[in-house]
Amino acid sequence: MKNNYPIHITFLGTGTSQGIPVISCKCDVCKSSDSRNMRLRSSLFFNINSVKFVIDIGPDFRQQMLINHIEDVDAILLTHEHKDHLAGLDDVRPFNYLKRKAIDVFAENRVIDAIHREFSYIFSKEKYPGIPVLNIHEISNQNFEYNGIEIIPIRVMHWKLPILGFRIQNFAYITDASLIEFDEIQKLQNLDVLVINALQIEKHYSHYNLEEALQVVQKIKPKRAYFTHISHHLGLYEKVQSQLPECVFLGYDGLQLIV
Repeated sequence: MKNNYPIHITFLGTGTSQGIPVISCKCDVCKSSDSRNMRLRSSLFFNINSVKFVIDIGPDFRQQMLINHIEDVDAILLTHEHKDHLAGLDDVRPFNYLKRKAIDVFAENRVIDAIHREFSYIFSKEKYPGIPVLNIHEISNQNFEYNGIEIIPIRVMHWKLPILGFRIQNFAYITDASLIEFDEIQKLQNLDVLVINALQIEKHYSHYNLEEALQVVQKIKPKRAYFTHISHHLGLYEKVQSQLPECVFLGYDGLQLIV
């Protein structure tokens, strides 16, 4: 990087595909009145040098923009194509209308194919008035630049599905990971802040559980680590946070950081 800029971060959502509370669940987490236990689907907003990004755009995107008073987005970085990370794409339309601009979307080829399938009306030859306006850019596990900001993709495995995390300066965001190979771990050295998924206490086939996430943090040794993509099976915020090592934190919706 030629320049290092402050990165202003907002955790838009820190929950799993079901969110918290889960429909019909009566567990202590889902019944909690502590707002830190109420989690929308995982997504992150960051502003760096007045360039505004969202990582993943799930079904709660509209609500997340309103709750956090976010009035502009320049670009969307997509980790993968699962619905809890993609379903809110239609809700970029207010930014199209009010800002009179298309939204840049960065995704791998397989994810772009999913966008074409699930939002086929966007790409129709006869454009229906009011559809989202997107500039879609294909990316891979190679560094790229957007408006002077270098973005370093990180290849991780979500069970058998290869997906992406992202590093920007000394900040990195990884979600839905169950494995990060050695070469990719090396790309995560010297971080000020790492955000990574920690689903639950019990082992899971496609997500790090709490113990595994802590092991990854120990390997990478960021100055601070925050967990996201948290299910109600992890437990109550205060109880889990009290058991975490120094400089390791549970993320929660609305949490703001400057890196």
